[in-house]
Amino acid sequence: VGYAVTSSSSMLAEAIHSVADTSNQALLLLGGRRARRDATAAHPFGFGRERYFWSFIVALVLFTLGGLFAIYEGVHKLGEASQEVSNVEWAIGILTLCIVLERYSFRTAFKESRLVKGDASWWEFSRHSRTPELPVVLLEDLGALMGLVLALLGISMAAITEDSRWDAYGTISIGVLLVLIAAVLVFEMKSLLIGESALGGMRKKIVQAIEETPDVSRLLLMRTQHIGP
Repeated sequence: VGYAVTSSSSMLAEAIHSVADTSNQALLLLGGRRARRDATAAHPFGFGRERYFWSFIVALVLFTLGGLFAIYEGVHKLGEASQEVSNVEWAIGILTLCIVLERYSFRTAFKESRLVKGDASWWEFSRHSRTPELPVVLLEDLGALMGLVLALLGISMAAITEDSRWDAYGTISIGVLLVLIAAVLVFEMKSLLIGESALGGMRKKIVQAIEETPDVSRLLLMRTQHIGP
Protein backbone atom coordinates (compact mmCIF):
# COMPACT_ATOMS: atom_id res chain seq x y z
CA VAL A 1 0.00 0.00 0.00
CA GLY A 2 2.85 2.36 0.85
CA TYR A 3 4.49 1.70 -2.50
CA ALA A 4 1.21 2.26 -4.36
CA VAL A 5 0.78 5.64 -2.66
CA THR A 6 4.41 6.84 -2.99
CA SER A 7 5.86 5.09 -6.09
CA SER A 8 9.06 4.66 -4.06
CA SER A 9 11.34 1.81 -5.08
CA SER A 10 12.64 1.65 -1.51
CA MET A 11 9.08 1.07 -0.29
CA LEU A 12 8.60 -1.69 -2.87
CA ALA A 13 11.89 -3.34 -1.87
CA GLU A 14 10.89 -3.24 1.80
CA ALA A 15 7.42 -4.58 0.99
CA ILE A 16 8.88 -7.59 -0.85
CA HIS A 17 11.46 -8.03 1.90
CA SER A 18 8.72 -8.04 4.56
CA VAL A 19 6.72 -10.65 2.65
CA ALA A 20 9.85 -12.79 2.32
CA ASP A 21 10.65 -12.42 6.03
CA THR A 22 7.13 -13.39 7.07
CA SER A 23 7.24 -16.42 4.79
CA ASN A 24 10.63 -17.35 6.20
CA GLN A 25 9.30 -17.46 9.75
CA ALA A 26 6.62 -19.90 8.58
CA LEU A 27 9.32 -22.05 6.93
CA LEU A 28 11.36 -22.10 10.16
CA LEU A 29 8.28 -23.21 12.12
CA LEU A 30 7.64 -25.90 9.49
CA GLY A 31 11.22 -27.15 9.78
CA GLY A 32 11.02 -27.28 13.58
CA ARG A 33 7.80 -29.29 13.45
CA ARG A 34 9.04 -31.76 10.83
CA ALA A 35 12.31 -32.23 12.73
CA ARG A 36 10.39 -33.65 15.71
CA ARG A 37 9.12 -36.66 13.76
CA ASP A 38 10.11 -40.08 15.08
CA ALA A 39 12.93 -42.01 13.46
CA THR A 40 12.02 -44.52 10.76
CA ALA A 41 13.76 -47.49 9.14
CA ALA A 42 14.76 -45.25 6.23
CA HIS A 43 15.90 -42.45 8.59
CA PRO A 44 17.21 -44.24 11.70
CA PHE A 45 18.78 -41.06 13.12
CA GLY A 46 15.57 -39.08 12.90
CA PHE A 47 14.78 -35.89 11.03
CA GLY A 48 16.77 -33.32 13.01
CA ARG A 49 18.45 -31.98 9.87
CA GLU A 50 15.07 -30.79 8.57
CA ARG A 51 15.74 -27.64 10.61
CA TYR A 52 19.02 -27.10 8.78
CA PHE A 53 17.39 -27.72 5.39
CA TRP A 54 14.56 -25.23 5.90
CA SER A 55 16.96 -22.66 7.32
CA PHE A 56 18.99 -23.07 4.12
CA ILE A 57 15.83 -22.45 2.07
CA VAL A 58 15.16 -19.33 4.17
CA ALA A 59 18.64 -18.00 3.32
CA LEU A 60 17.99 -18.59 -0.39
CA VAL A 61 14.63 -16.80 -0.21
CA LEU A 62 16.29 -13.85 1.54
CA PHE A 63 19.01 -13.79 -1.14
CA THR A 64 16.65 -13.86 -4.12
CA LEU A 65 13.38 -12.22 -3.05
CA GLY A 66 15.06 -9.81 -0.67
CA GLY A 67 18.50 -8.96 -2.02
CA LEU A 68 18.51 -9.55 -5.76
CA PHE A 69 15.03 -8.08 -6.24
CA ALA A 70 16.00 -4.90 -4.38
CA ILE A 71 19.15 -4.48 -6.47
CA TYR A 72 17.17 -5.01 -9.68
CA GLU A 73 14.46 -2.56 -8.62
CA GLY A 74 17.06 0.06 -7.65
CA VAL A 75 18.89 -0.21 -10.97
CA HIS A 76 15.55 -0.08 -12.79
CA LYS A 77 14.60 3.08 -10.85
CA LEU A 78 17.87 4.75 -11.87
CA GLY A 79 16.78 4.40 -15.48
CA GLU A 80 13.55 6.24 -14.65
CA ALA A 81 14.97 9.22 -12.78
CA SER A 82 11.98 11.35 -13.74
CA GLN A 83 9.65 9.20 -11.64
CA GLU A 84 9.49 11.29 -8.47
CA VAL A 85 8.57 9.97 -5.03
CA SER A 86 5.11 11.25 -4.08
CA ASN A 87 3.36 11.49 -0.70
CA VAL A 88 6.69 11.41 1.12
CA GLU A 89 4.99 11.92 4.50
CA TRP A 90 3.20 8.58 4.02
CA ALA A 91 6.48 6.81 3.33
CA ILE A 92 8.21 8.38 6.33
CA GLY A 93 5.27 7.56 8.62
CA ILE A 94 5.10 3.93 7.48
CA LEU A 95 8.86 3.40 7.73
CA THR A 96 9.04 5.03 11.17
CA LEU A 97 6.31 2.73 12.47
CA CYS A 98 8.06 -0.26 10.91
CA ILE A 99 11.36 0.69 12.58
CA VAL A 100 9.62 0.75 15.97
CA LEU A 101 8.01 -2.66 15.40
CA GLU A 102 11.16 -4.19 13.89
CA ARG A 103 13.24 -2.91 16.80
CA TYR A 104 10.95 -4.78 19.19
CA SER A 105 11.28 -7.95 17.10
CA PHE A 106 15.08 -7.59 16.98
CA ARG A 107 15.20 -7.00 20.76
CA THR A 108 13.32 -10.28 21.30
CA ALA A 109 15.70 -12.21 19.04
CA PHE A 110 18.68 -10.55 20.73
CA LYS A 111 17.51 -11.53 24.23
CA GLU A 112 16.79 -15.14 23.23
CA SER A 113 20.14 -15.48 21.46
CA ARG A 114 22.06 -14.07 24.41
CA LEU A 115 20.67 -16.87 26.61
CA VAL A 116 22.34 -19.56 24.48
CA LYS A 117 25.43 -17.93 22.94
CA GLY A 118 27.49 -18.15 26.14
CA ASP A 119 30.92 -16.53 25.99
CA ALA A 120 31.08 -16.59 22.20
CA SER A 121 31.09 -13.35 20.25
CA TRP A 122 28.06 -12.49 18.17
CA TRP A 123 29.98 -13.32 15.00
CA GLU A 124 31.05 -16.70 16.39
CA PHE A 125 27.49 -17.38 17.51
CA SER A 126 26.13 -16.58 14.03
CA ARG A 127 28.78 -18.69 12.30
CA HIS A 128 28.98 -21.70 14.61
CA SER A 129 25.62 -22.09 16.33
CA ARG A 130 24.17 -25.61 16.03
CA THR A 131 20.66 -24.19 16.54
CA PRO A 132 19.87 -22.58 13.18
CA GLU A 133 16.71 -20.61 13.90
CA LEU A 134 18.18 -18.05 16.28
CA PRO A 135 21.05 -16.84 14.03
CA VAL A 136 18.66 -16.77 11.06
CA VAL A 137 16.05 -14.67 12.87
CA LEU A 138 18.70 -12.47 14.50
CA LEU A 139 20.41 -11.64 11.21
CA GLU A 140 17.10 -11.27 9.38
CA ASP A 141 15.83 -8.80 11.96
CA LEU A 142 19.12 -6.90 11.93
CA GLY A 143 18.98 -6.72 8.13
CA ALA A 144 15.35 -5.62 8.21
CA LEU A 145 16.09 -2.87 10.73
CA MET A 146 19.07 -1.57 8.78
CA GLY A 147 17.11 -1.82 5.54
CA LEU A 148 14.30 0.32 6.95
CA VAL A 149 16.82 2.95 8.01
CA LEU A 150 18.38 2.93 4.52
CA ALA A 151 14.95 3.27 2.94
CA LEU A 152 14.12 6.17 5.24
CA LEU A 153 17.40 7.91 4.40
CA GLY A 154 16.95 7.36 0.66
CA ILE A 155 13.40 8.69 0.59
CA SER A 156 14.27 11.65 2.82
CA MET A 157 17.22 12.61 0.62
CA ALA A 158 15.04 12.24 -2.49
CA ALA A 159 12.49 14.65 -0.97
CA ILE A 160 15.11 17.15 0.22
CA THR A 161 17.08 17.23 -3.04
CA GLU A 162 14.10 16.57 -5.32
CA ASP A 163 16.27 13.91 -6.97
CA SER A 164 14.63 10.47 -7.13
CA ARG A 165 18.00 8.81 -7.70
CA TRP A 166 18.52 8.91 -3.93
CA ASP A 167 15.52 6.59 -3.60
CA ALA A 168 17.17 4.24 -6.08
CA TYR A 169 20.48 4.39 -4.21
CA GLY A 170 18.66 3.49 -1.00
CA THR A 171 17.02 0.53 -2.73
CA ILE A 172 20.32 -0.77 -4.09
CA SER A 173 21.90 -0.40 -0.63
CA ILE A 174 19.10 -2.50 0.85
CA GLY A 175 19.71 -5.19 -1.77
CA VAL A 176 23.47 -5.32 -1.18
CA LEU A 177 22.91 -5.55 2.60
CA LEU A 178 20.45 -8.45 2.26
CA VAL A 179 22.70 -10.31 -0.19
CA LEU A 180 25.61 -10.12 2.27
CA ILE A 181 23.48 -11.36 5.19
CA ALA A 182 22.00 -14.15 3.06
CA ALA A 183 25.48 -15.22 1.93
CA VAL A 184 26.59 -15.67 5.57
CA LEU A 185 23.48 -17.75 6.29
CA VAL A 186 23.84 -19.85 3.12
CA PHE A 187 27.43 -20.85 3.92
CA GLU A 188 26.63 -21.63 7.56
CA MET A 189 23.53 -23.72 6.77
CA LYS A 190 25.40 -25.55 4.00
CA SER A 191 28.08 -26.46 6.53
CA LEU A 192 25.47 -27.77 8.97
CA LEU A 193 23.77 -29.80 6.24
CA ILE A 194 27.06 -31.41 5.23
CA GLY A 195 27.78 -32.16 8.88
CA GLU A 196 29.71 -30.38 11.63
CA SER A 197 31.39 -31.89 14.66
CA ALA A 198 30.48 -31.17 18.25
CA LEU A 199 31.94 -27.99 19.73
CA GLY A 200 35.01 -28.16 21.96
CA GLY A 201 33.15 -28.05 25.29
CA MET A 202 30.80 -30.83 24.25
CA ARG A 203 33.67 -32.98 22.94
CA LYS A 204 35.44 -32.71 26.30
CA LYS A 205 32.30 -33.86 28.12
CA ILE A 206 31.94 -36.85 25.77
CA VAL A 207 35.60 -37.84 26.22
CA GLN A 208 35.28 -37.50 30.00
CA ALA A 209 32.13 -39.63 30.09
CA ILE A 210 33.77 -42.40 28.04
CA GLU A 211 37.08 -42.42 29.91
CA GLU A 212 35.30 -42.53 33.29
CA THR A 213 33.57 -45.74 32.23
CA PRO A 214 34.98 -48.85 34.00
CA ASP A 215 37.51 -50.88 31.97
CA VAL A 216 38.24 -47.97 29.62
CA SER A 217 41.89 -46.86 29.72
CA ARG A 218 41.67 -43.93 27.34
CA LEU A 219 39.93 -42.77 24.20
CA LEU A 220 42.13 -43.06 21.10
CA LEU A 221 39.89 -41.61 18.40
CA MET A 222 36.49 -39.99 18.32
CA ARG A 223 34.40 -38.52 15.55
CA THR A 224 31.24 -36.57 16.22
CA GLN A 225 28.57 -35.06 14.03
CA HIS A 226 25.51 -32.94 14.77
CA ILE A 227 22.39 -34.42 13.20
CA GLY A 228 20.15 -31.80 14.80
CA PRO A 229 20.14 -29.25 17.59
